[in-house]
Amino acid sequence: MVSSSSELKHVLDKDLAILYTNDTHCALGDKDNLGYANLSQYRKDLLTEDKYVTLVDCGDAIQGDSIGTLSNGDYIHSIMENVGYDIAIPGNHEFDYGMTNFLSLANNSSFKYVSCNFTDLLTNSLVFKPYTIKQYGTIKIAYLGITTPKTITASTPTYFQDDKGNFIYGFDQGDGSQLYAAVQKYVDEARSEGADYVIGLSHLGTTSDCSPYESTEVIKNSTGIDVMLDGHSHSVIECDRVKNKNGDRVLLSSTGTKFQSFGMLYMNKEGSFSTGLIKEYYGYDTTIGSYIDSINSLLDEKLKEKVGTSAYDLTILNPDTGKRQVRNGETNLGDFSADAFRVAGDSDIAIVNAGGIRDNIKAGDITYGGIIKVMPFNNMLAKVEANGQKILDALELSVYNSPSEFGGFLQVSGLSFEYDLSVPTPVVLDKNDILSSISGERRVKKVLINGVAIDASKKYTVCSTNYILKNSGNGYNMFKDCPFLMDENQLDNQALINYIKTTLSGTIPETYSNPLGSNRIKALNA
Repeated sequence: MVSSSSELKHVLDKDLAILYTNDTHCALGDKDNLGYANLSQYRKDLLTEDKYVTLVDCGDAIQGDSIGTLSNGDYIHSIMENVGYDIAIPGNHEFDYGMTNFLSLANNSSFKYVSCNFTDLLTNSLVFKPYTIKQYGTIKIAYLGITTPKTITASTPTYFQDDKGNFIYGFDQGDGSQLYAAVQKYVDEARSEGADYVIGLSHLGTTSDCSPYESTEVIKNSTGIDVMLDGHSHSVIECDRVKNKNGDRVLLSSTGTKFQSFGMLYMNKEGSFSTGLIKEYYGYDTTIGSYIDSINSLLDEKLKEKVGTSAYDLTILNPDTGKRQVRNGETNLGDFSADAFRVAGDSDIAIVNAGGIRDNIKAGDITYGGIIKVMPFNNMLAKVEANGQKILDALELSVYNSPSEFGGFLQVSGLSFEYDLSVPTPVVLDKNDILSSISGERRVKKVLINGVAIDASKKYTVCSTNYILKNSGNGYNMFKDCPFLMDENQLDNQALINYIKTTLSGTIPETYSNPLGSNRIKALNA
């Protein structure tokens, strides 16, 4: 598994194995698939070999499947405690069940949460310690936590605000320099405290949509970090070598998502370190396996309940490429979800942010657990009255990043539109990635609401989640001051269940048979 090595400045008295996970998103594994029981056994075997062992997580552990949704993350957190995690950082999805819920989990945890940029703005102090130092013989290693500043819009903005809409939590958002400065400050502090090495535990990502907060950008704009273990973009990185501000090499690794692998940063006493990914089945801790089974048994009866049937796959993927389509184009599951919202709200139109549609529904029986996998966030539905201009603004924001992916790309019901990719986006976002202005020629054309051209001054009813309509999720702030005709009416996944059971009488009709949807959204000059 060794992918790279470098001379240590200090020598260990025995080998050190740092195991790491990121973006597990409620994946548990079983006897045939990599998961917590395999990770636990791997850890135990290393300990029997007389090695130092530390286990860390780089965020987005407690959300992503029904076991998280139905327990607000508590079951996953409990599993992690039993496996023996030592350190974790908050990813953006740790906040999806609310700030109070996450802080309760973290503050009552047997392992430490660290983050050098998660700040209480009322006291201008960090919520957690920026790093923790562990000693291995005579060697001290600092583990520095870094959480993406995109957390505010990648979770739910109101969770970071007071009841008047003022932000009371922050993550050093801005042009990147604020984050780089915070990282450098606490790297230097850890070094002055005696740390021989600094390992970054980051939830930043490496793809362009993560900029200016990519883990590679943080490395290039700082000094003193030896290794960066990263998450957020679900990247699979065995070991990259990224030069820091001084031109020194920093190792970068990330494990993918949902236990595609787990990682090991290995430091041997001869004086080298390396990173690698464990991707194959390895052992099985029956104690952890039994504990997971006991939790699953509590959920099984409800999750297996049949809510309907479909002769067609409802998908978030492009059937021709196999790649995710829902975040930059129409799909039949996007249409289905938006239609369910429109029925639930009895509204003129409905909009669904694509980042909230997380999994496919395969042909055959549809279960409660399957629906929760599609919409695991437990967002509440709302309905507002908005003029046509606000809807036009929302559609413009929806396609601002096209043809690249955007979690805020809108799947729609009751309306159709075209957008021209040859036109540069006129959308301007503020430092929190919330819509600031729209200036210049627009991409969006030919918007029809129920077959009639949209009227910018006319009032329409719009159903979506509070995440979009009320909480500025994905930057959609144009609806929050509209009159609310319905607020926190029902869960998003419950709306899908009701649509199947009541409106569709338990059977998905042929109108949803095309994986690419029903031509509601058309990209021009693609």
